[in-house]
Amino acid sequence: TKPKILLIDIETLPIEALVWSIWQDNVNLDMVIEDWSVLGWCAKWYGDSEDKIYYADVRNEKNLRNDKNVLKQIWKLLDEADIVVGHNSDSFDIKKLNARFLKHGMKPPSSYKRMDTKKIAKKHFNFTSNKLSHLTEKFCVKYKKLKHSKFPGISMWLECLKRNLAAFDCMEEYNKYDVLSLEELFTVFLPFESATLFNLYNENDEMTCTCGSTKFKKNGFYYTNSSKFQKYSCMSCGAEARDSKNLIPKSKKKLKGTTR
Repeated sequence: TKPKILLIDIETLPIEALVWSIWQDNVNLDMVIEDWSVLGWCAKWYGDSEDKIYYADVRNEKNLRNDKNVLKQIWKLLDEADIVVGHNSDSFDIKKLNARFLKHGMKPPSSYKRMDTKKIAKKHFNFTSNKLSHLTEKFCVKYKKLKHSKFPGISMWLECLKRNLAAFDCMEEYNKYDVLSLEELFTVFLPFESATLFNLYNENDEMTCTCGSTKFKKNGFYYTNSSKFQKYSCMSCGAEARDSKNLIPKSKKKLKGTTR
């Protein structure tokens, strides 16, 4: 068995407010006309074919700010997931969804492990930019984040508010490409993040890499102050794993270093 990994990306409608100027103006709560809400979302199970992609938006709702129906659908997917992957999802997507779940009186979905490709990028690399557009342009071959040139800038969101179906179609394509390019980027990053993550979900004793390979070779040792563990490298993607057995005998553990 493998973990159920869900890749997600959401789009939100903006806050509408009355302001007195366009420069350095603080917006008080009583100036807000409409609060933000979820416009739509896209999700995909990691490893599924491209045609098995989920998408929903509010285009058919009487009130475009009523996101309860589309939230019910993504709630079910999150409830099934073992791992949820997104880009900047820890700061944005997950918290935004949780806020709307709470707003509509929905219970939290079943707990899941979160993996954020923006955090992975910051943790292991030093790129010029950690934006999804930059990273997918550099490292993805098949899918890259779209620029929605037909409705540039904020105009796509504004046209959706006007119920422009062409803008909704553009939003759907834009959202789907975010998830498809995210999946490709996640696969590129995986060898640097964890080699034993998927292995924890296997019911047999065979060691499995995150890339799906079961072929490893010994590659030196990992040391702590009182431990020594055999290291392994995946022969497919190069990710590293280590054995859980401490190779230092008990007699040697009695000797400890001292500070001066």
